[in-house]
Amino acid sequence: MIRLSTKGRYGTRLMINLARHYGNGNEAVILKHISEDERISIRYLEQIIIPLKINRLVKSIRGAGGGYTLARKPEEIKLSEILHALEGSCCLVECLEDGTYCAFTETCPTYDIWKGANDLLKDYFDHLTLRDVVAMAEKKDKKSRSKAR
Repeated sequence: MIRLSTKGRYGTRLMINLARHYGNGNEAVILKHISEDERISIRYLEQIIIPLKINRLVKSIRGAGGGYTLARKPEEIKLSEILHALEGSCCLVECLEDGTYCAFTETCPTYDIWKGANDLLKDYFDHLTLRDVVAMAEKKDKKSRSKAR
């Protein structure tokens, strides 16, 4: 089974955390707070934030009240962008990305299966924005709080 690395999963949680603070007037969040909220090591967050900055998904704000914030509105950031920044290319099998990887691509009986599955996954991540993911997380939070009562 194909799996996302912890970098992809934790980086998505970091982005959700930043999105939850976006637009509330005090958008910048320090990594220490994200570390506490998400129960992720601050050292690991420091590594994850670098490719997110390089890919212009987050920006850093210096000085008092500084920290990290989203570089764009949550509705303008696709989940596919986050995963690409953290995981690189997300492809089920190498031959889908590199036609020279396998000499049997033209005649392979499973090529179309892998391509179809890959296209579905890519399309799913391309159509989910960070805003959508935050809404999904908030719905889940609300449901778990109501069960706790």
